[in-house]
Amino acid sequence: MSTMLADHTTLGLGGPAKAFHTASSTDELIRLVTEADRAGERVLVLGGGSNLVVADDGFLGTVILVASQGVTLTEDGTDPETGEDVVLLRADAGVEWDPLVERTVAEGLNGVEFLSGIPGRVGSTPIQNVGAYGQDVSQTIREVLVLDRVTGERITMSNADCGFTYRDSVFKGSDRHVVCEVVFELRRGPSSRPVRYAEVARTMGVDAGDRVPLEKAREVVLGLRRGKGMVLDPADPDTRSAGSFFTNPVLSPEEYSAFRERAAERLGAEAEIPGHPDEAGNVKLSAAWLIDRAGFTKGYGDGPARISGKHTLALTNPGGATTADLLDLAREVRAGVEKAFGVRLVNEPVMVGVSL
Repeated sequence: MSTMLADHTTLGLGGPAKAFHTASSTDELIRLVTEADRAGERVLVLGGGSNLVVADDGFLGTVILVASQGVTLTEDGTDPETGEDVVLLRADAGVEWDPLVERTVAEGLNGVEFLSGIPGRVGSTPIQNVGAYGQDVSQTIREVLVLDRVTGERITMSNADCGFTYRDSVFKGSDRHVVCEVVFELRRGPSSRPVRYAEVARTMGVDAGDRVPLEKAREVVLGLRRGKGMVLDPADPDTRSAGSFFTNPVLSPEEYSAFRERAAERLGAEAEIPGHPDEAGNVKLSAAWLIDRAGFTKGYGDGPARISGKHTLALTNPGGATTADLLDLAREVRAGVEKAFGVRLVNEPVMVGVSL
């Protein structure tokens, strides 16, 4: 009997896999991928399924569910700037992400506390350069152990080798490397890294750049995510999603100027038009703001796929939707935003057997 990938994705979507295997260790993961490659089989390496949109037809190849669970902590000297002890956390790709973050907070290790509540497993974090609330995993990843499917070798890639950019890396969009283990460089101390995200600062009543107790940082982030339907809850259909479906657009200064003119024409000269300059001189927009101002409000959708009732950036399957339904809604939203503001949204989830 075929394994349905809908049972392994947070969207609850996806057809059958031709073959399905579970890898309980790094060695087994490498063996299964290598054997499939030698047999000429297509391979899909699957973690928590929280960032996947899988075709209704499924996957005509070998799916390998990564369930490796190894975690080790190693002391690695002292940070000369903060005086905090440096601790290296090595985690297998199959380790569940949020319980790992919870463990780091409990053990007084800072560096990933603002990434609380994100579903999925460790192996996906470098691929997407997972981030939220002013923190990205690229800020703490020291190295990544991967299988190079071209050479068949295990290699260790440094942070620089990973080519991290906003929600991107050398791993995304390429199947050459299989992430097997990730090493995070954390600091031992009771306080979080500096608060960088305005919404978090406002909620906590602190200034940007302040440090707060680790437990408080995690508590506040979990609260914010729950309010947006971004913490998995079987009783809440708004969480049956792939998280943020679109990335926040990054515009050049010229593109941003043209966008502002177009937005002012649509919304009025007095409208507050957001824009967050980055270190490269570009400007990041809010995809959620664009979607909402283009007329796609919370809960939008006449079909079985809907925009979340809590956050316009999440597309959901409340029950009964197909992948085709979800993509129809995504294309409608993308086209509407482009027509309204001249900005083309890009999907954040990985597409398997489909495209937007």
